[in-house]
Amino acid sequence: MAHAEEVPLRPDPPALGHRFGLNVADGWWPTGASLKSIEAAGFRWVQVRTPPAACLHLPQAADHARALRAALDVGALRVVLHGPDELVAGTAQSNRVLEATLEYAARIRAELVVYHGANLPLDAPAGRLEAEVRFLRHACRRARALGLTLAAENLAPVHPAAPPRRSHDPARVVELIERVGSERLRMCFDVGHAHIVGALAALEGALPHVALFHVHDNLGDRSDGGPSPSTVDPLTLDLHLPPGTGTVPWDELAPLLAGSRAPLLMEIHAPHRPSPLALGKVTAGLLREVVVSAGRAA
Repeated sequence: MAHAEEVPLRPDPPALGHRFGLNVADGWWPTGASLKSIEAAGFRWVQVRTPPAACLHLPQAADHARALRAALDVGALRVVLHGPDELVAGTAQSNRVLEATLEYAARIRAELVVYHGANLPLDAPAGRLEAEVRFLRHACRRARALGLTLAAENLAPVHPAAPPRRSHDPARVVELIERVGSERLRMCFDVGHAHIVGALAALEGALPHVALFHVHDNLGDRSDGGPSPSTVDPLTLDLHLPPGTGTVPWDELAPLLAGSRAPLLMEIHAPHRPSPLALGKVTAGLLREVVVSAGRAA
């Protein structure tokens, strides 16, 4: 089984703050002013999303990319592009969407492209799994030519009745990465998702593959049936709260987060997010304190 080689991102200054990033909320247009406020708050990375999958082949998609790049050019934020949520390589249609996603990423000068790898039912046929692996090898060759790195993300059920998927297990995502065997496919380890499925322990084994962390909080799987705070949806599991406002054990994760160079990108849903400045001062400050303390103790 081939193992992916590490792709060095552009070198960062040693300060931990240069690893922090923030997502642009889904459905929001990242204006130059909003992006500048993210950078002014101390973040160095930003995550933006592609247009809908059905639009990526339209001529207007290139205009969309140019407009986004123009907004990004007001500052110096490094860019993560999140691909379409439903995109899973291995079919003719999804393969075309992935190729278009890579072209879009190159136009906006992104460095990393988040991809929902292994997002298939547990009983998916072996042929469907192999089709994903086979096309990802092709996509990685294209990513190399464009200077991009794909980051396969571990997922989680959105609500208690959601059926399990292969991507809910971080180990399955690592297995996909190892089967593809390209340095251009690495992992986006989503801390909040791993917490929901009780898989945070998988981070240590996944760490050599991680190129990006998605950082957010939630209340776990809520299997005890206890009451939920009145400020959150009582059925939604994947709440995307600011760090420190849920039950993720940040103090236990700190040594592993401190030992990585991967960006720590806060993926906070719009209803729960304060201004970038407040988020930078409070939640990023909390995580920075935990990680730095762990680094000093190591």
